[in-house]
Amino acid sequence: MKKLLSGNEALARGAYEAGVRFASAYPGTPSTEILENMTQYKEIRSEWAPNEKVALEAVIGASIAGVRSMASMKHVGLNVAADPLFTFSYTGVNAGMVVITADEPGQHSSQNEQDNRNYAKAAKIPMLEPSDSQEAKDMIKEAFAISEAYDTPVLVRMTTRGCHSKSIVEISEPVATPYKAYVKDVKKYVTVPANAREMRKKVEVREKVLAAYANESPYNKIENEGRAIGVIASGTAYCFAKEVFGEEVSYLKLGFTYPLPDQLIETFCQGKEKIYIIEENDPIIEERVKMLGFSCHGKDTFPSYGELTPDVIRKSVYGTELPVIEYDQTKIIQRPPTLCAGCPHRGFFYELGKRKNVMVAGDIGCYTLAFAEPYNAMDFNICMGASFSAGHGAKLAFDLKGEDKRVVSVLGDSTFFHTGINSLIEVLYNNSRTVNVILDNRITGMTGHQENPGSGKHANGTEAPIIDIETVVRALGAKHVAVINPNDLAKVKETLDWALSLDEPSVIITKWPCVLKKMSSLDQEQFAGAFKTKYRVDSELCIGCKLCTKAGCPALSVNPDIKKAEIDRTQCVGCQVCAQVCAKKAIVKEEN
Repeated sequence: MKKLLSGNEALARGAYEAGVRFASAYPGTPSTEILENMTQYKEIRSEWAPNEKVALEAVIGASIAGVRSMASMKHVGLNVAADPLFTFSYTGVNAGMVVITADEPGQHSSQNEQDNRNYAKAAKIPMLEPSDSQEAKDMIKEAFAISEAYDTPVLVRMTTRGCHSKSIVEISEPVATPYKAYVKDVKKYVTVPANAREMRKKVEVREKVLAAYANESPYNKIENEGRAIGVIASGTAYCFAKEVFGEEVSYLKLGFTYPLPDQLIETFCQGKEKIYIIEENDPIIEERVKMLGFSCHGKDTFPSYGELTPDVIRKSVYGTELPVIEYDQTKIIQRPPTLCAGCPHRGFFYELGKRKNVMVAGDIGCYTLAFAEPYNAMDFNICMGASFSAGHGAKLAFDLKGEDKRVVSVLGDSTFFHTGINSLIEVLYNNSRTVNVILDNRITGMTGHQENPGSGKHANGTEAPIIDIETVVRALGAKHVAVINPNDLAKVKETLDWALSLDEPSVIITKWPCVLKKMSSLDQEQFAGAFKTKYRVDSELCIGCKLCTKAGCPALSVNPDIKKAEIDRTQCVGCQVCAQVCAKKAIVKEEN
């Protein structure tokens, strides 16, 4: 049977066919849909984890106990999970274990751009790179076979285009993979230095064996032999290269990319007039080719960052681009992303942005958009869960310099569970004079509404215990805690005044559901009346002052013909923020 599948869907299918029984992940573009699609296979226990580190640790435990398991995450997530990955490379597996990293050349929705092929080399584990959905499915199955054959975790590297593009996939039934018996073996699995030093030696032996396998792997192959020009590429970059060069060049297509197949590379490069290395993003293949003694064109020809799409490759090699339809670019209106109409973060940042002499430490989520107009309510962000601890460091620095500047640190509910709890412990333990805000919109919003420990649902939609954020915060020792409705501007202002007046750490929890969330029965009970009303502008009272636009709601605009505000009722959900902002009380509730 054949199906049209995205790369992420194909990865999930491959895991199912490989006999995976446990999968864990933390959502993050472009990897999110992998775990989401795993939930359709009832034979697999699929879970959202609080963060990538604990996801990987859980699947490591399952592997040791004898069950094939898999973790998936975006590229920055592997930074979080690197600690257990490096150690598991030493111990090796019992049942097969695979880690999928979804890299993002071009930074479509990420705070940085990194090449996680470096992790395979650093951790000394084998790596596969699918170029399309069929290979995504097939390589997952191969990865589990390699994992068990060579006693190693295996890294599978995807990129955004490979994750989200679709192609035809031939599917098959799952293979019979009996559970492996668990046998206690402390010399294999307990990494005290005396054991780990012996494990380290085995890793070196394994790497040499895998290097030999790389030259025989069916996923490393020479295509279109006999051309004067050669192209070496891996993953989606191979597809991009074929679109540009077609049949004019020979290809060394690499799918098993760590260790690299030295003998195959040497065979391919012999006698070539010119060799292009097309890889996103770091010159890993290029450096190896040069180390083997061959001249090649890599980062001297192609960009070191961004996606190497066909137009980029074409312009880099030929200096030209395919013709496109000409248009007046001055007429293109820039539309930056914005918080949705009715977003519960809007009212809070409207008030916070008016504060003077305050630094705002931000985090990763929808709320990062608060840095922009009209809020201007965020100074910096670093990575998941960093806002509280970074805010603490900033406040410490201001105090050391004798500057009377306050710090407000902000993160979301899923981010709090991810790594924000540790950051809050840092703040409370060191008695930081910071204001720490948890924006609880009851769901993991930015990546498309995945469940988290505070949402009341598991990944498969079944009921889950709710870990109450206020209870956790108070259990950590926070003495000054306030829970507020962020749509109530007067309450937001009052609470910020209170928190900024304290000489000890405080925690503000804003609690209101994401406007796009599918409301549970508990949500409907707790937030009765939410999203049930609409507001309109009374044109007789409106004076066209545009003050309401400072709330930044996309449902609200100013009609240039009459120079007065208008509300698009198809977007309005009755959050009341604009009505509270209007000094003339011209924004009123619609009558039923």
